[in-house]
Amino acid sequence: MKSNPEIEIIDITKNSVYEKYLYSCITPFPFRRYKKRHQYLLTATPKGFHKKLLIFNGDVVGQIEYAPAEASGYPISGDDVVVMNCIWVLRRAKGHNLGKHLFTDMVKNEKRAADFATIALENHWSGWFRKEHVEYLGFKPIDSVSVTHKTKHEGQRFKIHLMWLPTTRSAKPPTWNKSKLLRGVDFCLAHPLYRPEKTKPKEILQKAGGFRHSAGGGI
Repeated sequence: MKSNPEIEIIDITKNSVYEKYLYSCITPFPFRRYKKRHQYLLTATPKGFHKKLLIFNGDVVGQIEYAPAEASGYPISGDDVVVMNCIWVLRRAKGHNLGKHLFTDMVKNEKRAADFATIALENHWSGWFRKEHVEYLGFKPIDSVSVTHKTKHEGQRFKIHLMWLPTTRSAKPPTWNKSKLLRGVDFCLAHPLYRPEKTKPKEILQKAGGFRHSAGGGI
């Protein structure tokens, strides 16, 4: 790595050069315009959806995507709230505070937002959306639901948290539709709560009883 690393953040929502990253993320998924993602982009982009890449010394290593609540990938509602769909930095670029760079860029450019919201996972087997990492960005949990997955790691309970970060005094806490969340999400193939298109049950998650806490790993 260079002693003075070069960091560039690019909004790719209207940049065809990086089109594959609108669909395949920065994870090693093959590029294809899968139907649900394509439909989501067509609907969300005109309403203020943004996806940005972080390029570190010429290498694409990070991403963030967000939108107003009405164009979010999650069933989150609120006045003047911007919802962060995801934030991710590849492991090979850890240690340079790049997640903070992406997050700060979002907050700086969404001046009309009164607050920000997202979800976080606790005790989930995936490394994404870890609660402690989302808290590191400044979010606080304001509600949660304990669930189990109907087809993966059956019997393992995990929590989904509604996370909130007010940035103005007038901000009011957002709300979410837990019943809809139990159906999973379809805006991203790589999402830990992704619902495959051919899944038959209406809900891929089910509410669980008590919650077993265990320490977990990073954004």
